[in-house]
Amino acid sequence: MMTIEILPPYCGVAMSDVVLVQTPVDFARALAVLSATDVLGFDTESKPVFHKGQASNGPHLIQLATDQQVFLIPIGRGVQTAELKAILESTTILKVGFGLSDDKQRLQAKLGISTENVLDLARALRTDSRSDMGAKTAVAQFFGQRLQKSKKISTSNWAFSPLSEKQMQYAADDAQVALRVYRAWLRQQAPAIE
Repeated sequence: MMTIEILPPYCGVAMSDVVLVQTPVDFARALAVLSATDVLGFDTESKPVFHKGQASNGPHLIQLATDQQVFLIPIGRGVQTAELKAILESTTILKVGFGLSDDKQRLQAKLGISTENVLDLARALRTDSRSDMGAKTAVAQFFGQRLQKSKKISTSNWAFSPLSEKQMQYAADDAQVALRVYRAWLRQQAPAIE
């Protein structure tokens, strides 16, 4: 059994490859890139709720990653829902991520987006029928590295603007690590298919 704590850290996405979508021009550029790919890393972030029975009004941020870039799309700041809906409901673009059931439900509830062609790696990579595989375990297994996920950042206010650099790094890594794990998993499967 591998001890994750002793592995070297996962480097993550370079901030120069992270695009915070803030204007209609940013959004148009992001859509052009995202529409031209076959697979996207996908995740959302929501402002946490701290009281029992309190419902989340997220998502507040959608993260979509290509192999080269990650687009962070804050919700409610000039985002054209119809164009975003076209990407997330596309049956020709595969969206991959970890633990996506809440993300999908919140997108449906808040924006009326019924996310299609989604692969939840937490379930796809299961080693038994009861245990989902998380991103940390997948990064250790496929890359021999330790993915650091700060509880402080994950439970920060994702509705607040501007996002901090730490929030942007966390969000970008969450989306792109899923795509990288997916690509590594496919490479691992390829010899078995041939």
